[in-house]
Amino acid sequence: MDITFSHEHETFREEVKDFLARALTEDLKQAAAFCPGIFLDYEHNMAWHKILYAQGWVAPAWPQEYGGTGWDLMQRYIWTHETTLAGAPSTAPMGLGMCGPMLIGHGSQAQKDFYLPRILSGEDYWCQGYSEPTSGSDLASLKLKAEREGDDFVLNGSKIWTTHAHYANRMFILVRTADTGKAQEGITFLLLDMNTPGISVEPIVFASGTHEVNQVFFDNARVPVANVVGAEHEGWTVAKYLLEFERGGGGAARFHSALKQLRHLASNTDNAGQRLLDDPSFATKLEATAIQVEAIQFTEFRIMAAMSKGASPGPESSIMKTMGADMGQYISELMVEVMAFYALPDQPQAREVGQNISAVGPDAGIVSFPRYFNLRASSIAGGSNEVQRNIMAKLVLGL
Repeated sequence: MDITFSHEHETFREEVKDFLARALTEDLKQAAAFCPGIFLDYEHNMAWHKILYAQGWVAPAWPQEYGGTGWDLMQRYIWTHETTLAGAPSTAPMGLGMCGPMLIGHGSQAQKDFYLPRILSGEDYWCQGYSEPTSGSDLASLKLKAEREGDDFVLNGSKIWTTHAHYANRMFILVRTADTGKAQEGITFLLLDMNTPGISVEPIVFASGTHEVNQVFFDNARVPVANVVGAEHEGWTVAKYLLEFERGGGGAARFHSALKQLRHLASNTDNAGQRLLDDPSFATKLEATAIQVEAIQFTEFRIMAAMSKGASPGPESSIMKTMGADMGQYISELMVEVMAFYALPDQPQAREVGQNISAVGPDAGIVSFPRYFNLRASSIAGGSNEVQRNIMAKLVLGL
C-alpha cells in the first residue's frame, strides 16, 4: 500500500485543520483532555456529534449512500490523525462505530431506513448488551432468555458492564432463544428501546470514581420479533461481524500524541533541577514504547491495505485490540510515573469543564490516576486479550 500523501490528500488535510480550528471550542478540548476513559461525558459527546453532523462528517467510515462522507481510507486516516493532534473528543462508538456498520452489513432495508438516519443525527444513542454476570469473554455462554410469545420476545435476565446505558435510548443485544445444539446456534441478535417496560438500569462506579458502566435488568420485557437482525437463532454471525469493528482501533495517532506529551512533561525540571528524561531507565522505556507505537502504526496500515481491496477488518482486528489495550495501559503507567506525587490527589471537581478550581500540580496530573484505573479494564473489555490471542493463533496464524 502506498502510504504517501497525494496533493489532493494534503489539500484535504488543510480543509480538516481549518474546520477543527473553527469548530473545536475550548470546552470540547478540555472535556477530551480530562476524560479518564474511552467514553466522553454525554453532554460534550453530543455537542461534538451535532457539530460533525451539521458538517456532514459524523460518520467518516460509512458509505455515502447511507449518509457517510464517502472518504477514502487515506482521508479517514488523515481525519483521525488531525483530530487527535487537535485534541478533539471522540464520538461515542456504539452507534456510529458498531451498530451502524452492523446494520449496513446485516440489517433489513426497513431497519436501515429507520435506524441509520437516527444514528447519524444523534437522535438515537446506543448501548451494547453483550456481557452477563457469568458470561464475559466466553460470550457464547450467555443465558439471558428471550421466549417467543406471538409477535414478541419476552426477555428475562441481566446484562453487565453496559457502557452508558444510563444515557442510551437504544440497545443492541444478544439473547438466548434456544438451548439445543451448540451454544452459538441458539443466540439471536435484537434491537430494543430502553424505555420498554421491564428494563431497569443500575449504576456501577469504577475505582477511578467515574460512572460509565451499568448492570441492566430485564423483567418480562417485550421486544418485537421484527427487531431481530439477521435470522432467529443465528445472531452469533451478526455479533462476530460487529465485533470486528469494536476491536479494530489500535489508535496509533492517539499513542503518538500521548508519547509527545510524555516527552514534554519528562523534560521539565523538578525542584532539584533534575529531568526525568535524563534518567536512563525512563528514557529506555520511552524509546521502547515509541518502537511499539510504530509497530501498531504499520499494522494499521496493513489492515487499511486489506480494507482498500474490499475486505472487512477480519480477525486481524484482534491484533489491534490487543496491542491497543496493552499500549494504552502502559502509557497510563508512564504518565503516573512522570506525574509522581502530583498524580495522587483526587481532584474530580478540577476535571469538570469550565471549573475555576486550581489544580494541585500540572493539569495532566488531574486525570493520570483516574485514567490509569479506568484503562485496567481495557484488556478485558471487548473480549479479553487471552481470547484475542486464541483468535489470532487460529484465524491469523493458522495454528
